[in-house]
Amino acid sequence: MAIETNRWAEGTREVLSPSCGRCHLPNLPTSNPRALAIFDLSEDPWYARMTDEQLGGIERRIGGSGSVSEEDKATVASFVRCARDHDCPPEEARRPGAERRDRAGIAQVWVPAGTFRMGTDDGALDALRGEGPPPWVAPALDAERPAHEVRLSKGYWIDAYEVTNEAFRAFVDDGGYARRALWSDAGWAWASKQPAGALPSPCGGSDPRQPRACVTWYEADAYARWRGGRLPTEAEWEFAARGPEARRYPWGETFDPSLCNVVGSRGAVAVGGFPGGASWVGALDMAGNAMEWVQDWRAPYGGAAAATDPTGPASGTVKVEKGGWWGSNRFVARSAYRHFEDPPEYGDHHIGFRVVTPEP
Repeated sequence: MAIETNRWAEGTREVLSPSCGRCHLPNLPTSNPRALAIFDLSEDPWYARMTDEQLGGIERRIGGSGSVSEEDKATVASFVRCARDHDCPPEEARRPGAERRDRAGIAQVWVPAGTFRMGTDDGALDALRGEGPPPWVAPALDAERPAHEVRLSKGYWIDAYEVTNEAFRAFVDDGGYARRALWSDAGWAWASKQPAGALPSPCGGSDPRQPRACVTWYEADAYARWRGGRLPTEAEWEFAARGPEARRYPWGETFDPSLCNVVGSRGAVAVGGFPGGASWVGALDMAGNAMEWVQDWRAPYGGAAAATDPTGPASGTVKVEKGGWWGSNRFVARSAYRHFEDPPEYGDHHIGFRVVTPEP
């Protein structure tokens, strides 16, 4: 997925930064690319919190700038009026699958708020059992019941790819393993017990574009915090993979080994190598390559009380992993599958992760 640099952004930011920093506002009535760039530089609907004095400062600064076109000035004036009247266009106008790079330069795609059917219904599970899954898979299928409607009330940005070796190296080089503020209490206690120089664990392949595996849930969580985000909840991950139609696989209902790094594979490959297997929002490798840690502890679904923005139980012993892995099979590559055995201190060559950045 290619994301072009906005050639208007830096000059616009120079004009605006003394007053408002990085700004965002979709759908203003202008086609001028520089005017649009004024309102497409942020993750944060800051205009809702601006005072009249701050709004006036923006208007005066732009109005007095000889480097800003008259059309841009009119756009800013329109923005100031709608912000003062609390009548600016909503964030929800952003389209599903919109693309951006976060502050660490990582490609992400937008998943809007929505509702879908999470898990797998009894009839489909019975059919799966009849297809002869491996003996270790069959008992795990019950964890997908009951199928239930889940509502995600807020949109979010999710990484387009699994976190790569290159991306994780930036966290290491920035001292991520020594920064207590990035770690949960349990994660810091675990990391503090590891021998000096042991982290991160070596993991075979050195291709910078391959997914970073052999990291524990604790390390993935710390990295996500370093990025200004977090691990996705199981519901967020599953919705990004399946969409409102609750597809069996990210691309549809039928398994296709040419769309993912799963069956017969002997190792991970560079992320994004199977564009035909993209999910409805354009997230790649959500079936295969590396299985992915999510935020939730593994437990039976919480019923109707957890139907909106579920986060799973407050404690547990095993973390959910999603998406299947290289060398596995079509049963575990389904987006509803919930892997069943790994505590947060575990890591191996099959497990990676991706990051969610919630909308403020």
